[in-house]
Amino acid sequence: MENLSSDLLAKLTIICAILSVLSLLILHFVSKEFKPSWRMVSEYALGKHKWLITSFFIFWGLSTFSLSFLLWGIVDNTWFKISVVLLFISGVGEIMGGIFDVKHKHHGLAFIFGVPTLPAVALIISYQLGHADGWILYQMPMIYSAHATWISLISMAAAMMIMFAGFKKAGIAVGPDEPAPVSVPKGVIALGGYANRLLVLCYLHWLVMMATTYMQV
Repeated sequence: MENLSSDLLAKLTIICAILSVLSLLILHFVSKEFKPSWRMVSEYALGKHKWLITSFFIFWGLSTFSLSFLLWGIVDNTWFKISVVLLFISGVGEIMGGIFDVKHKHHGLAFIFGVPTLPAVALIISYQLGHADGWILYQMPMIYSAHATWISLISMAAAMMIMFAGFKKAGIAVGPDEPAPVSVPKGVIALGGYANRLLVLCYLHWLVMMATTYMQV
């Protein structure tokens, strides 16, 4: 019965992650006014298909929750337990991202809960499980996927800094209380949106990687 429950959680992790990606993919076709190179994923909430971006965040959070419950069933030390709790908190942040859109005062809090926590969690859990019986065969793919999360976070931070600096140099004010620029001035390196989407894919990939690995162990 326990294995059946765990298998269900693993499948839910994968299914919800796929639905999250599909929601985001569809938004790129139905909300073409938001250029993916420099508009953030959260900004889709400002368009005509808010339900899709809400679905994206909700499914992402549910995928994280499912993996949290799955991993809690196999925790065997304090660090592992703390990491799983932080993973659950990351899921809370993702759900909050769907409930509190980009214009809401709590959207920044959702980011804090959902984004910075996962890379550390992914590394701790992947290295811990990578040395466990059965999991060791899948050690390197798990670790590579875990490292991709923090690399994508650093890449997004760098891309955003460069993009905002370019806008500022062009005399365009940017910030949570400022309207989004209508275009990218010549000379501005605007790749923050791509970096944002890369982060999402890396985070979701790690969730799926852990769930599929569990099903193979």
